[in-house]
Amino acid sequence: MKVLKVGLVVLIVLFIVSGIFLYKGDLSKEYVDDKYTNSQSQFLLMPNGARVHYRDEGDETRPAIVLVHGSNASLHTWEPWVAILGEHYRVISMDLPAHGLTGATADNNYSSEAQVSTVEAVVNHLNVSHFVLGGNSMGGGVTWRYTLQFPKKVTAMILVDSGGLPQFSREKVAALSDKEAGASVEQAKVERKDGPMIFALMRKSWFRALAQYLDPYWFTKQGLVSAYNNSPVVTDELIERYYELALREGSRVATLSRFANYGKRDVERVDPAMFSVPTLIMWGKEDALIPVSVAYQFSEALENDTLVIYDDIGHVPMEEIPGRSAKDVLAFLETVSL
Repeated sequence: MKVLKVGLVVLIVLFIVSGIFLYKGDLSKEYVDDKYTNSQSQFLLMPNGARVHYRDEGDETRPAIVLVHGSNASLHTWEPWVAILGEHYRVISMDLPAHGLTGATADNNYSSEAQVSTVEAVVNHLNVSHFVLGGNSMGGGVTWRYTLQFPKKVTAMILVDSGGLPQFSREKVAALSDKEAGASVEQAKVERKDGPMIFALMRKSWFRALAQYLDPYWFTKQGLVSAYNNSPVVTDELIERYYELALREGSRVATLSRFANYGKRDVERVDPAMFSVPTLIMWGKEDALIPVSVAYQFSEALENDTLVIYDDIGHVPMEEIPGRSAKDVLAFLETVSL
């Protein structure tokens, strides 16, 4: 085990040194924006000077679904769902601060409060007073935080491999004796899937100090292959999109700032009874980022939920199996009063 750890450290050092020699500077905003906008792309200027990229698509005469992407992703992750759900609903998506074509903000605020405020600004700008709110990963955390703050606006939640309620991990540990906790940690090491290396590294201050000088291509590719559970949807085009959006002028520094504040909880505990809206919980069983056990924690905590688990699927069901997952969303929404 010690030899493996030393080998891993050496490998990381080699990648870092290689990254320095293969350094690629930021890409201009003009180049990236031109490449990754489409005819539906719009921009909203926020009071803090941020320019939020959003899209308002689908059938504008139907109820609205608002979709929030995960960490290091962008609204592009929802394109497969937009194509399907948009035939039946109005679908709104956006790039959160430090992400996509929204990118860095003048106030350098990338907190969960800033994320919630971004969602609120977009729906207010579009005069959408009530809607279904869904999110993947970090966007799932934005979804339940927004619902806590604006419960009358959200008619239903869709949590896709979502960040958990803050008490989930603590409650699990508190339920174990010291001996059991030690055994649990060791078992977790055995069962843990190989997740994206970049998320673990970005939590280390020494790596963040170097990261703005490194070419992120290898980390981008490894992270996507892991998060998408080796899905064939991880094409060169998908990798290039994540890579170029990460290199958009200002975005690397913004991402580093966001990770520097990772784990600083805005709340210590959330009362699940406050979530009265119907909730669809969707999870890939092979999620290497947020384990499927969190799906069951959500299902146990929430009173009005529908749980769907996908075998052989990773962290991003809406891209890995867009047709099947969108069909489950449509079936769920037929049961909800919108």
